[in-house]
Amino acid sequence: MSTSAQLESWGGYDWTDGVQLDELHELDALSIRTRNSTYEIVVTAPNKAQVLVRGGAHFPSFQEATLRGSTVGGNILKRGGVYPGFRLELEADGRRIITSAVESIDLNPPSSEQ
Repeated sequence: MSTSAQLESWGGYDWTDGVQLDELHELDALSIRTRNSTYEIVVTAPNKAQVLVRGGAHFPSFQEATLRGSTVGGNILKRGGVYPGFRLELEADGRRIITSAVESIDLNPPSSEQ
C-alpha cells in the first residue's frame, strides 16, 4: 500500500474502538491479544506512556517500556494508543518492538477493594 493510501485510510479511521494511555490511570492493566501473542500491560505513568509489559517473544517477564502507539508500519503512528487491526509499537532497552496486529483489548482497572 502506498504512503498516500495509508494516510487516506488512517485519516478516515474512527478511533473509537481502542484505548489511549493518557486517558487511563496509574496501575490500570490491559490484556492485549495480537495475532501471535498475548501481552499484559500495567500503566505506570499514563502521560508519559510508561508501562510494564509481559508477553510475546520479547517480554518473558515484566519489563519497563514505553508504549509508543499503534502503527500500520513505517513512520505512521497513533501516539500512545492501542487499536484493533494495528500493530503495537513498544520501546524497551533501546529496542523498538512491533507486534503483530492487535485483535482484542481488555481493560482491567485496579481493584478499589482493600
